[in-house]
Amino acid sequence: MTLTEGAAERERFAERPSSRYGPRRAHARRSKRRRRLRRAVLVVLVVPVLVAGGTYGWAESRLRRDVDLGAYGHRPPPGAGTNYLIVGSDSRDGLSEGDVEDLHAGGGGGRRTDSMMLVHTGAHGATMVSLPRDSYVTLPGRLDTLTGKTKRPERDKLNAAFSYGGPELLAHTVERNTGLRIDHYAEIGFAGFVNIVDAIGGVRMCLDRDIVDEKSGADLRKGCHTLDGRQALAFVRQRHQEREGDLGRSKNQQKFLSTLAHQAARPDTLFDPLRAGPAAQAGLDTLIVDEDMDLRDLGTMFRAVRGVAGGQGKQINVPVSGIGVPTSKGNVLTWDARRSARLFDDLRHDRPVTERGETTRRR
Repeated sequence: MTLTEGAAERERFAERPSSRYGPRRAHARRSKRRRRLRRAVLVVLVVPVLVAGGTYGWAESRLRRDVDLGAYGHRPPPGAGTNYLIVGSDSRDGLSEGDVEDLHAGGGGGRRTDSMMLVHTGAHGATMVSLPRDSYVTLPGRLDTLTGKTKRPERDKLNAAFSYGGPELLAHTVERNTGLRIDHYAEIGFAGFVNIVDAIGGVRMCLDRDIVDEKSGADLRKGCHTLDGRQALAFVRQRHQEREGDLGRSKNQQKFLSTLAHQAARPDTLFDPLRAGPAAQAGLDTLIVDEDMDLRDLGTMFRAVRGVAGGQGKQINVPVSGIGVPTSKGNVLTWDARRSARLFDDLRHDRPVTERGETTRRR
């Protein structure tokens, strides 16, 4: 009997209902696969991190728990369910000068973010809400680190909070303007994003038009493509080709994040050590989380994002009433006060979300 014939014979034996051992062993194998899947932890937010079996302790030790969500005090009371703030920053940690040039990641001082998403999990599933960086919000009073003086609350773009005070001020600003308590925070920089996408073999995206943007480096053609890390970063950063500007970019980021979460969770990625291992290290090396975050929290967050990608959740933008509204801080997006308040109230009380996130255009 040849090796091929032998394998076929063993497979037929395993499928026989009368076999004393075949079904039991097959069931055991299926149960073992399910247990492995439950143990696997991926984070996306572009932040997918795989941690399975014996790598758990190693991964726990590499988490950078740098963010103190209570640094500014005066936080909203805990609500029902759990709220995660997922941020993509322009951190260049891990990039060489050549990488910075190739990724169009240079220019500008300070620390910025192009991507902010609020993910809520609770009794009614997951809801992912994009918070455009140009949202016109109230920044809380704070100590100005440049002057040493206390600044009064002021209106500015949401992205400015990250630039002025990093993750702590950003989380505090989101809490103040939504009334939601941020339970966990996850941030990944340029290098981590690129490396994760490359580690899982790229992300398949279908575009309805050509996208060419000099500032982000995007040069993509209409149709379906597997984007590598550099192309993916350019795609989620570009906004000048979007009719709705920053709001359009937020929609692209939601679409990409969901696709990435769905693809990273495929069995052939989860259990392929040549792909899962590099993805885990790529994510953990540049991932920044809050002080109370652990791998179980990351796993819950990932499953929420993956669920939204699979249609088991809601994916919306914060309701916007104005796009490109001129202010002393530049052109901004204004939230629809009534509808956004209703959305955040539903999330705070873990009620089913009825808001669709459609935009009332006003300039």
